[in-house]
This record gives sequence, C-alpha cells and structure tokens, in this order.
Amino acid sequence: MSTHGEQRRLTAPDIRARKGGEPIVALTSYHAHTARLLDKHCDVILVGDSLGMVMHGLETTLPVTLDMMILQGRAVMRGSQHALVVVDMPFGSYEASKEQAFMSAARVLKETGCGAIKVEGGRRMAETIAFLVERGVPVMAHVGLTPQAINSLGGFRAQGRDPADWGPFEEDARAVAAAGAFSVGLEAMAEPLAARLTREIAIPTIGIGASRSTRRWRITPGKSARAPSRQPSTSIRSKKPCSCGTLSIRRDGFAMASPYLYFRRLDGEAPGRGRFSTARPICRARRPGKTCNNR
Repeated sequence: MSTHGEQRRLTAPDIRARKGGEPIVALTSYHAHTARLLDKHCDVILVGDSLGMVMHGLETTLPVTLDMMILQGRAVMRGSQHALVVVDMPFGSYEASKEQAFMSAARVLKETGCGAIKVEGGRRMAETIAFLVERGVPVMAHVGLTPQAINSLGGFRAQGRDPADWGPFEEDARAVAAAGAFSVGLEAMAEPLAARLTREIAIPTIGIGASRSTRRWRITPGKSARAPSRQPSTSIRSKKPCSCGTLSIRRDGFAMASPYLYFRRLDGEAPGRGRFSTARPICRARRPGKTCNNR
C-alpha cells in the first residue's frame, strides 16, 4: 500500500475562506499541458471563453459553444491536480432562464469534473446564481467589463472611471455576493472602484485588469497584454507590452511567457508557492536577428 496520500484539490469553499487572508493566484488555461505546468503555482485555473479569441481567432467570445467549453474543460482537468478548475458558461447557455442555466451547468460539472462555473452579470444574474447555488453548483460571478455583452457596451472599455457611474457596479457586486457566489471577477475596472468593492463585499475579488486593489489577479496566457508583477504587498504594476505579443511572469525562478508559453528555470531551486517577483519578459523575438520591446 502506498504511503503517499493523494493531493487534495482546492474547492470553492476553500477559495471563499481566503477573503481577507492569503492572496489568491488565478490563471487561465485551455490545455492539459499548460494546466500541468501552472497547476502547482495556482489556486484557481479558469477555462475561459476567451479561448474563442485566443485559440480560434474569433473577434469576440460570443460564438463560443458549450461543447467547446466542455472539451477544453476536460483537458484542463486532466492536466491539473491541485487548483480549483472553473469553467466559463458561454453566451446563450444560461441567460434564458435559471432552469436553462442549471441544465447547462450540470452538464459542465458532469462532463468535465470541474469544481465550479462562472457566469457574467450582476443584478440580472443574482436570481440565477442563487438558484444554482441552492442546487449544488458553485458559482464565480463576473462584473465590470462583461465581454459577452460587448455589442451592448460598444467595445472593450475600462469601467467605473467616473465615480458618478459607480452605483450600478456596487449594486452588481453586492447582489452576486448576497446570491451566494463564492467569488467575483472584476474586469477592466478603475482602481478606486475595485478597491471599494473589495473592501465592502464579503467574498474574494479576482482582478482581471482591475488594479492592485483586488489583491488577487488573473491573466490569460496566450493573450497580448500588459504584464503585471506580484510584489510582496500583492500589488500589480503594468509594464510595456512587447510587439511580439509576449506576456511573462516570473515566480520563484520560473518564467512563464506567452503566446507560446515557454518555461525556463532562471535561478535557485524548484519553485514553491511563494510570491511572484518582478515580471521579466522572455519571448521568441529574443533570438539572433530578432528584436523585442522588453529587452
């Protein structure tokens, strides 16, 4: 008989209990191999519907189907053992009714084995979130910039820059927390508003381009973005993005870069679960005859 106990995967209640405690590290993955590389460094792995834009070249996330999410959710579950895997509910799979949302969510949980699902929307989704939670479906909420509503929003724009516009966002965050969501993603949200919501609501906030104030953050490997760096104070700072589309984060001697997710040891022993250090860009452009903005 083996003397080694099986590694326990984190659950939604584990993440909920981290409010005000140890910062949460959340990353996005769509594949078994990237999930395997990221797993021991993460608390949450999101299988995002952004896979439509990142993997399939779509202009928005709207064409992504439930079958696509289940396929990639299965892959990420096969590649991970520790992190809580959260699968995005794609556009059109949950908005019609809370019963439709439950049927779609039940299928995702059954067919992928993931630990939670994520839905976009605040007050308008509160009843659905409560319905799902009451029936055993852990839900991560998502407010601020909601990409599935991009046609109504008119583009990918930062939200909450004017304090006069904060009211609806505050109501959205309070509504999803009261409905039973175990955490909420704040996307493209101005720092003062993100800080206020993080202080006021009772569940952890996951920042998606929502400043250092959330004290938790998520990035999407494979997407061109500004590279945040996790300081001991758990702040997030923006660095100049590379024209080659590379995003890199260094944690305990490992560099993680996109779009091709090259990993290489930088120094020291094997990585532990410590804090991120300052981002250090690496990319395919840093080869003979190539150039990179982030040298």
